[in-house]
Amino acid sequence: MKFIATPVKGMNDFLPEQMRLREYVLKMIKETYASYGFDQIETPAMEHIENLTSDQGGENEKLIFKVMKRGAELARALEKENGELADNGLRYDLTVPLSRYYANNGNQLPPIFKALQIGNVWRADKPQKGRFRQFTQCDIDILGDESIVAEIELITATTTVLHSILSKVDIKDFTVHINDRRILKAMAAYAGFREEDYNTVFIILDKLDKIGIDGVKEALLEDGFEEQAVERYTQLYKNLGEGMSCKDFCEKLTEDFIDKNVIEGLDEIMNCCQSMVKEGVKLVFDPTLVRGMSYYTGTIFEITLDNYNFSVAGGGRYDEMVGKFNNQKVCACGFSLGFERIITILSDFDTSAITRTGEKTAFLIDRKASYETIGRTFKEAAELRQNGNTVTVMPLKKNARFQVEKLESDGYTNIKKIYE
Repeated sequence: MKFIATPVKGMNDFLPEQMRLREYVLKMIKETYASYGFDQIETPAMEHIENLTSDQGGENEKLIFKVMKRGAELARALEKENGELADNGLRYDLTVPLSRYYANNGNQLPPIFKALQIGNVWRADKPQKGRFRQFTQCDIDILGDESIVAEIELITATTTVLHSILSKVDIKDFTVHINDRRILKAMAAYAGFREEDYNTVFIILDKLDKIGIDGVKEALLEDGFEEQAVERYTQLYKNLGEGMSCKDFCEKLTEDFIDKNVIEGLDEIMNCCQSMVKEGVKLVFDPTLVRGMSYYTGTIFEITLDNYNFSVAGGGRYDEMVGKFNNQKVCACGFSLGFERIITILSDFDTSAITRTGEKTAFLIDRKASYETIGRTFKEAAELRQNGNTVTVMPLKKNARFQVEKLESDGYTNIKKIYE
């Protein structure tokens, strides 16, 4: 069997200069979130298949990399008609594992727990720029806080870390889109849709920026929804104005459809955050924002950049997820950074200057050098390392010019050839 040198489609090998950029960004993320009081945790890459196929993950549940049962269990499953061949799966996000983690370890955690989780996730998706089958997610979550303080903290922390990273390449303007799943449901109920049809309606609404309101109307009618409900629903979204508040958009909704505290709370979140975010960061109420995960129960948010056709962060409140594991009500809210998309953006710029760390020295030892010279060189290298320098020692190659050029491109500013 011939070995294949290239990685599996949608997964990547990372060269040293790519890893320097990734580690630099991860360091900034960890340090910034730590300054907001988030504690780093870790969960396994693999989850029980029951947890991953619970109708909570939206379209992502169709993209699970399943892990087959093994040995006698697999044999028994094969003998059964329509037997389940998988018992585990690679996680498709970090929220489901976090919910299981909290249900399992909650007694050892503080009443309000601020978690930072960074790790790989897997989705059997169609690879494209900024979208992979294996990729890193960076999530912050606050569990046990039912107040709007959680949303304000998450938005402020995430915009701060994004500004810190992207400003290095002079990107300082981005938009935080904010909505609430309860508002989405209230609008659908007001129009006359049945509750069991809400998710279908939301999936179509989510395409508004691509197909326009007329396209949304046409798609809803093609799905067989009543014309009166479709007309009433699309009419709500025809007069969207820039800077429109949640209160203004929801003026037609009575308390039969939504608690007024939801509307006031969303406007309050935006007002508080706007006074704290960096200059260039804009917060907008976006009643067309849906977010794909069905586990969201309240506030949802997403961050976009001008001139890029994808979001770089997203999240929301999911107050019912942990309870599915421990039958207890645990309020939860989280924000996920699109780490790979941030790296994709930064890769369009020369980032060598910002990832360079301290003095880097290289000793290139000629193959004819004496043992005494080699020993003296290693001793000098050790002394430099003790003073905080990065030092590498390697043989001097025949093509010394290429070797030196490559070291210089890797940030080595002090290169010494040792011949004695």
